[in-house]
Amino acid sequence: MPLKIAPSILSARFDRLGEQVKEAVDAGADLLHIDIMDGHFVPNLTMGPVVVKAIRPLTRIPFDVHLMVSRPQDFVKAFVDAGADDLTVHVESDHDPHATIKLIRDAGVKPGIVLNPATPFEKAVPYLGEVDLLLVMTVHPGFAGQAFRADVLPKIREARRYLDVQRLRVDLQVDGGVKLDTAPFVAQAGADILVSGSGIFPDHVRENLRRIREAAQSAAADRR
Repeated sequence: MPLKIAPSILSARFDRLGEQVKEAVDAGADLLHIDIMDGHFVPNLTMGPVVVKAIRPLTRIPFDVHLMVSRPQDFVKAFVDAGADDLTVHVESDHDPHATIKLIRDAGVKPGIVLNPATPFEKAVPYLGEVDLLLVMTVHPGFAGQAFRADVLPKIREARRYLDVQRLRVDLQVDGGVKLDTAPFVAQAGADILVSGSGIFPDHVRENLRRIREAAQSAAADRR
């Protein structure tokens, strides 16, 4: 399967968010990554369901909603109603991941599980048979524009091996500091979906996305 690129609107210009969403879609984005932060789980506030609902009519590409919140189970219905196509939740949050994953699935969208940089891969294993997506963070969640942490690459490789050996139909997504110079490392480690915020937005969106895709696909081909 070809690599997918998910521009993160956290790095877009919010004074013209609709235009930036359309730019990303026109540039060939495979899905749109939407970071939700509550000021508790991470020390930042971003956006809520009203923003997702506002941009939903602009495109039909999937909305990949990353819940960086303390109690993700409390937000499922609101974001599903707003137009999310998948919801990813952290193993580190204050919830029963099995129950939250089922809640998401029962709501009619795809569930995913997320690991912070310091969280070992083994913490995700109990949930991988229940989700469609595993998101590995290569920065500590909370703020856009952080530097890529190369020390997380072994965890990405470990996840790739596990998913392949177990023949699980789970997309491996990587988010954090993914730009033109780091995308090849992520792709070569085995990622299926690359999330990029400041590597794509706010200017030269089409060119940035094209270059990241080409660099990542070349590295992925070398791995295979």
